[in-house]
Amino acid sequence: MPFQIGVIGSESGISESVKKLAEDMGRLIAKHGMILICGGRSGVMEAAARGAKEENGTTVGIIPGTDKRGANPFCDIVVATGIGRARNLVVVNSSDVIVAISGGSGTLSEIALALSENKTVIVLKGSGGVSDLVAGKIIGSCRVLEAEDPQEAIKIISKHFY
Repeated sequence: MPFQIGVIGSESGISESVKKLAEDMGRLIAKHGMILICGGRSGVMEAAARGAKEENGTTVGIIPGTDKRGANPFCDIVVATGIGRARNLVVVNSSDVIVAISGGSGTLSEIALALSENKTVIVLKGSGGVSDLVAGKIIGSCRVLEAEDPQEAIKIISKHFY
């Protein structure tokens, strides 16, 4: 079964540098034959899915509503949950590893859910938002790993988990 990487982060107002980080992360996930899991909406999620599609990767968008048209156009598979923010747990549990890029309170909730589910979280250092607040921290019995860039995140995943 292919490894599934969840990419989480800001839905709106992302900078060009954050957009590029997310696209690069998506490309690398696809290049390594992994499946991209995301919240299926805009911002970091859309940029990561776009990057994965550029490399002919498979993308899954798990959206909060019931209308599949609410997903970004780069999602191959759309899971319309109808459960609002509770869909964050579906994103977490569908992923083998979580990569956080930037983000606000929604991203923070996904990080907390991932840690409570004993999932590894890798934060792209310097991407801003809540990701920078938790990078390298020990939260409970879990350590949030940090990567300088998408290439290092993939190296961590490949070496330790894949």
